[in-house]
Amino acid sequence: MINKTLNNLFKGDKVIWMVFFFLCIISVVEVYSASSTLTYKQGSYFSPIIKHAWTLFMGIVVMLVVMNIKVQYFKIVTPFLLIFSIITLIWVLFAGEVNGASRWVSLMGIKFQPSEIAKGTMVLATAQLLAHMQTPNGADRNAFKYILIVCAFIVPLILIENFSTAALICAVIFMMMVIGRVPMQQLGKLLGVVMVVVALFVGMILIAPDEKAGQQTEVAGTEAVVKVEERNAVEKVFHRFSTWKARLLDFFDHTEVAPEKFDLDKDMQKGHSNIAIASSNFIGKGPGRSEERDFLPQAFSDFIYSIIIEELGIIGGFFVLLLYIILLIRTGRIAGRCEKNFPAFLAMGMALLLVTQAMFNMCVAVGLAPVTGQPLPLISKGGTSTVINCVYIGVILSVSIWATKKKTAEPTTQTVKMTVEN
Repeated sequence: MINKTLNNLFKGDKVIWMVFFFLCIISVVEVYSASSTLTYKQGSYFSPIIKHAWTLFMGIVVMLVVMNIKVQYFKIVTPFLLIFSIITLIWVLFAGEVNGASRWVSLMGIKFQPSEIAKGTMVLATAQLLAHMQTPNGADRNAFKYILIVCAFIVPLILIENFSTAALICAVIFMMMVIGRVPMQQLGKLLGVVMVVVALFVGMILIAPDEKAGQQTEVAGTEAVVKVEERNAVEKVFHRFSTWKARLLDFFDHTEVAPEKFDLDKDMQKGHSNIAIASSNFIGKGPGRSEERDFLPQAFSDFIYSIIIEELGIIGGFFVLLLYIILLIRTGRIAGRCEKNFPAFLAMGMALLLVTQAMFNMCVAVGLAPVTGQPLPLISKGGTSTVINCVYIGVILSVSIWATKKKTAEPTTQTVKMTVEN
């Protein structure tokens, strides 16, 4: 009776379930270990982890609801999610302000990041377009055009405030178009245009004034006041350029600095992340024994992978990486068994979204990419991002449950006879 109840509750692909639970267990342990700063500020040892565990629990509840929705019904919500994403992304530019970046808004007392919802919405819309416009020779050439139109409404709104999230979405959509058999000629042209645009954009970032320089003002007379007001208006539009510039220059600066001359106050994230990884050895210091968690900013979020390696060693870091790889490979097998295109494209898009973001985070932690501010999916401490990531897993499980499987050819009588005789 108990086994039957559990099977009904945790139905769907068992490997996906195992990966999800391993990630959740690692999340609870490492977030609790890395939350020393929050513990000190809130004056409670258990408050941060209780809040995080509650968020994970809410995510699991939402995931159970989503996975019990038949996959074909996801098509119905696509236009509504697109409209909601565009409205909230515009809203966040004017009304949202957290930690100097307009990324959060509050609706009915609930704070959320519109970009998190927009990511899943883009994958949903792209999967629907690719599935609807499939031909025996691949996707219709118009599918490429329609996908770019959808991107044009969403990506620029995210790009203004969060370059890394916009880049993540574009990378995932591009990979989905490759999987969806969009003509390579179109993809090649797109890649060329993107490279030119990125080069120009990076050039604009590098010539942008430094943040400190922009704050130095000399007010002398009415004309100077007008210039300051004009500059402030420009700074409101390009206020993120100085941050991006600092991150790019720091990443591409390969000048060797002696350990005693390294400025930990200036490069706190990079320095303490490197110290955490370098001091981990092969097996790590053990869960809860991190030393850099007290010094590393966002140790429980953006740089939690550094803390994982410090405490669990190279073995633990590789195990976490392996979990995401298994998630992608297993979702690929689920998609390969789907008879229809939409469930297959949708599942792969959700898996690519999670795994690509995880790779971004890990590369930042080990110094292979500039700081992006992307949390580690299903492990980092988060609010709406954790719940939304659980929704992505729920969609993959829904595909594994409800998507029509390809029919395998039944063996003929002659084949059976030959098998028995042999």
